[in-house]
Amino acid sequence: MKFENMSPDEWEEEEGANASSQLVAWHIDPSEAGERIDKVVSDRLGSDFSRTQVQQWIKDGLLKIDGHVVKANYRPASGQQAELFVPPPAATEILPENIPLDIVYEDADVIVVNKPRGMVVHPAPGHYAGTLVNALLYHCRDLSGINGALRPGIVHRIDKDTSGLIMAAKNDRAHRGLAGQLQEHSVTRIYTALVHGNVVHDTGTVDAPIGRDPRDRKLFTVIAENSKEAITHFTVIERFPGYTLLQLRLKTGRTHQIRVHMQFIGHPLVGDPQYGKKGGITMNGQALHAGVLGFRHPRTAAYLEFRAPLPQDMEHILQRLRSL
Repeated sequence: MKFENMSPDEWEEEEGANASSQLVAWHIDPSEAGERIDKVVSDRLGSDFSRTQVQQWIKDGLLKIDGHVVKANYRPASGQQAELFVPPPAATEILPENIPLDIVYEDADVIVVNKPRGMVVHPAPGHYAGTLVNALLYHCRDLSGINGALRPGIVHRIDKDTSGLIMAAKNDRAHRGLAGQLQEHSVTRIYTALVHGNVVHDTGTVDAPIGRDPRDRKLFTVIAENSKEAITHFTVIERFPGYTLLQLRLKTGRTHQIRVHMQFIGHPLVGDPQYGKKGGITMNGQALHAGVLGFRHPRTAAYLEFRAPLPQDMEHILQRLRSL
């Protein structure tokens, strides 16, 4: 995992970014003041790195507070400047795996896959097998290298428990072209979601900035401080007793954006294990499907758009609701 001049609030996902350096800096929040610095750093990094790993970095002098190397038990004050150098990940061989792929489109530059719910997009510390990248390496053997050894070809992500369309780049030229479109918000990304409650308005826009949740830094929330612009457009497709089927179009692509925005307006996704609600319909993962993906081909500039039908688990739930 690498970062380029990003605050910790941006580490989780910066779509299209070329993460080539590892120096990050932030100011100690009031909520972090007085805590052990190893805990502060570990909480900010979330689950990607263990506290033991963080302590080793501190011991190696990779963390500085106001320009000075500190020990793991140092307790910072609010407003102090923290700088962390995250070393490149140790060389880890990511092995090709013969995992079936639902390939929607493929040429010499780009491949578009309909990812099943439950599949992780790329390897991460402690999770190096069974991912989309492992499957792509078996199928393609020629993915772009811009995002490093752990994320070859990966230009953007969708959550493990979200199904649907994702594109990958087969060479660096294609990667740069697709990444640029993501950064300028010109990629078409339309999702279908089943949410709790009756969404009263037929159409609407959620324009609410998203950042790390100060109470649990592994999650995200709508928050004014240390956040980034996030915009989601929605249209009601169908209403059921206690539930609404929505079409959602992303303008921005923040981590967990749809899940956080739907929770924010009081209509969390059905089955969402982190932002959802207890009771009602249950399923293995959130009822969210990336059904439409459109972009300009990075070589020809022709606009391409692809569609993937709802997965069977979502279709079965909708059939049950329609029969009530």
